[in-house]
Amino acid sequence: MANNLADKLRKGLYPQQFIDGMTKNQEKFLDWFNQFSWQNEDDKEFFESLNNRDDLRCLILAADWCGDVVRNIPAVFRALEISGVPTEVLIKEEHPDVMAQFLTGGGEAIPIVIFTDFSGHVLGHWGPRPAHVQAVMNQFKQENPDREAPDYQDKIKIAREEMGRQYGEGAGYQAVIVKELRELLSSF
Repeated sequence: MANNLADKLRKGLYPQQFIDGMTKNQEKFLDWFNQFSWQNEDDKEFFESLNNRDDLRCLILAADWCGDVVRNIPAVFRALEISGVPTEVLIKEEHPDVMAQFLTGGGEAIPIVIFTDFSGHVLGHWGPRPAHVQAVMNQFKQENPDREAPDYQDKIKIAREEMGRQYGEGAGYQAVIVKELRELLSSF
């Protein structure tokens, strides 16, 4: 994991700039964004309390073509918008050096939500999916290490369908993202 991303601070897009600049999936992104609601008042108060901290920064590796970005980043944006934590999006293709430092199981997967201190020292990261959804992909990769196997594409399709089931119907999964972000932020 990267130790310092100071050279990336103030180089990304603000959340609204990212949304406005989306050329793919903007409508679906906004649907998830608008469906967000606080399921737990304690979580909301926690994120509001971050306004008292001026040491945190957030960099999000993302791209508008990615289904996990479209599904997960609206909840991240909504949680962080009340926190006062400066938040920027780094487009994955424009920052391969950062992507290379935050691989998931040896591969590139987005979104990756990276928290740093004010000087860019990496404190922790989240992503690309809620843990219970990511567990499906972790198991798939463990059981199917050969991407060239004749049945690989059929099996990954099944894994992706199961990940969709794990997300569930509606926006309830967003509360899981908020909880996982809160646990991460509470650790530093």
